[in-house]
Amino acid sequence: MSTKLWRLHSVSKRSAIALGSNMGDTQEILEASLETLAQTPGIILEAKSSWYTTKAIGPPQPDYLNGCAILKVQLFPQALLETLLTIEQKFGRVRQERWGPRTLDLDLLLYDDIIVDQPNLQIPHPRMSERAFVLVPLAEIAPDWIEPVSQRVIQDLLQDVDTCDVHLVKSNKNYHP
Repeated sequence: MSTKLWRLHSVSKRSAIALGSNMGDTQEILEASLETLAQTPGIILEAKSSWYTTKAIGPPQPDYLNGCAILKVQLFPQALLETLLTIEQKFGRVRQERWGPRTLDLDLLLYDDIIVDQPNLQIPHPRMSERAFVLVPLAEIAPDWIEPVSQRVIQDLLQDVDTCDVHLVKSNKNYHP
């Protein structure tokens, strides 16, 4: 594939991703995945939230460690999604059951203010506004980002969800470029 398809000709776009893990050394996996992202051509890690423990959705499984990151990217949305999926695989992600346990989950939440509705890619993430484990860390690092479908800022969306199962991890290492 040509570089032209993978890059936006040096025009950076702001993107938000969610990170989660509930298998293995979760914090180490999440930190290493952020480092991998930061070393990926066309991606700059701009901000990282704190880590939060959250109850798992789906079949019985361990709690998750979740967070969010803001990226400056020179990748088209589809190329960014493919990059996230490749990094998940690098860290042992195997897709066996919906909402099952995983070593690493990277979700593309927002990409500037665009809306994408394709079979394999939806931006904004279709369930982000219902999920406290996404909105709590995202509000920490991007409270005023406007979600383009609802036209509401993230901190306002957070007011509509129950956050009782989202708990800040006290001993984390925040990323500050």
